[in-house]
Amino acid sequence: MGNFLMGPGILFCPGDRPERYAKAAQRADAVIIDLEDAVAPENKDAARVALVQSSLDPARTIVRVNPVDTEHFANDLQALKQTNYTTVMLPKVESQAEPAQLTDYEVVALCETAAGIANVAQIAAAPNVVALMWGAEDLIASLGGTSSRHDDGNYRQIASFARSQVLIHAVANKKAAIDSVYLNIPDTAGLLIESQDAKASGFAAKASIHPNQMQIIRQAYAPTAAEVKLAERVLAEAKKHPGVFSLDGRMVDEPLLRQAQATLDSGRKFG
Repeated sequence: MGNFLMGPGILFCPGDRPERYAKAAQRADAVIIDLEDAVAPENKDAARVALVQSSLDPARTIVRVNPVDTEHFANDLQALKQTNYTTVMLPKVESQAEPAQLTDYEVVALCETAAGIANVAQIAAAPNVVALMWGAEDLIASLGGTSSRHDDGNYRQIASFARSQVLIHAVANKKAAIDSVYLNIPDTAGLLIESQDAKASGFAAKASIHPNQMQIIRQAYAPTAAEVKLAERVLAEAKKHPGVFSLDGRMVDEPLLRQAQATLDSGRKFG
């Protein structure tokens, strides 16, 4: 997995707002300097200048460039070469051909179109892809749909399917999976529930669009004291039994032991 995943909270920062770079780095576990959607076409050049002049920690910085089939990609790449950043988020990835154009970089492949989800297995297997992320809104737009969520805030079935595909194929290829952003910034309760689900499902991190979302994501990823205590009990009891055993009336086998160990690991990493 990419060395940028030092914690679960990844924060997008507009590339043309360099005054926000350091503040974003202080709040987030990793920062995505965004040259794509967050920057208007007329501000792309200014964003590239700001990128070249920036000095964030390369180990905790990702640069989202524009898609390879746009007029902006070559200029983004030229600017990127003048920096020490080595991790690139590549949007609209639909095959291994796109990451292959960034052989000198570790790539976070953003699968956010119908073709990208359909080809996610081959994308995940690309040698320089270190992580996969999915994007709900661009996906729905590529399908000709109108919204990714129901009125209650839950994802539509097609969005949930895409989310699951990215997670499964990323982990199957020993790559990190990053959950998509939560756009309803005031809805902190909804963000917490979705972040808890991301952690419980196996996503290594969750991307976000606002600094205030960082604390909530970290809260979701850090196990509670009760969860840690139970995991410690499970693993301690396992040392007394060579196989399956019962604890508090619940059967404990190898998968549950791995889950208990994951709880303790996440407590050390994200607590």
